[in-house]
Amino acid sequence: MNDQAGRPTRPFRFGVVAPIGSDLAKWRDHVRRIADSGYSTLLMPDVPTWQPALGPTLATAAALTDLRVGSWVYAAALREPWSAAWEAHSLSVLTEGRFEMGIGAGRPGIEVELGLPAVSLAERRARMRETVAALRRFDGPDLHTPVVMAVSGPKSQALALEVADGLTFVLPPQESRAETTNRVRNLPASQDIELGLHVAAVGDGVAPFMAAPNLDTAALRAADSLIILPSDPSAATEEIQRRREEIGFSYFVIGADFADTLAPVVAQLAGQ
Repeated sequence: MNDQAGRPTRPFRFGVVAPIGSDLAKWRDHVRRIADSGYSTLLMPDVPTWQPALGPTLATAAALTDLRVGSWVYAAALREPWSAAWEAHSLSVLTEGRFEMGIGAGRPGIEVELGLPAVSLAERRARMRETVAALRRFDGPDLHTPVVMAVSGPKSQALALEVADGLTFVLPPQESRAETTNRVRNLPASQDIELGLHVAAVGDGVAPFMAAPNLDTAALRAADSLIILPSDPSAATEEIQRRREEIGFSYFVIGADFADTLAPVVAQLAGQ
């Protein structure tokens, strides 16, 4: 039982955000190596025009290995609920239940950058709710596509607790361990929901697509931020165990650049 959250302790699992670079063959080899290292989930960001589309890419990854695949995360600012839900359901069917849908509001201003109308926060939350509702209708009684919701404020947290299977907090870089712990303490202890942690930096490196490239890793350590892990596997293992024991995080998502570095951690902790 977790001391802080008062909810059952879940087994560790580890996901990797692995966008496609310029070398497709290199990406395929990396996906296979990620699978061989014991990671549970291969994830793709929803950043149109920067890389191939999320749906076909995840289907390709699922055909390469037996990994679970997922969106990290669908941006509601860019996605119409019916269309996003249909894609998510289709990926669940095509992967025989190995797809999990991550969804969030989307980075502020991303839709305007792409030439689309601005979408308010309230409308983004409404789209998130409608997407999950449509997904449940498409899935029907015989399929349940897991939903992980990226949340920040109390309204999105309440929505995740109502409709999602898991949540991950959108943490500001300056937020301390104590502040993040309080976020979890404020969740209802009776709510059995998986807590995921988006880890944008390992050691002095910052993962592409997971944070701004100029993120100050020294400042993260000084703030005791939870969006960074040590690069030393032994220290990372100890820190990950602490974060589950003291706070309740059991699902850790890192960038592909650090998958080899943390592979010994995953070998020791995955499923435990």
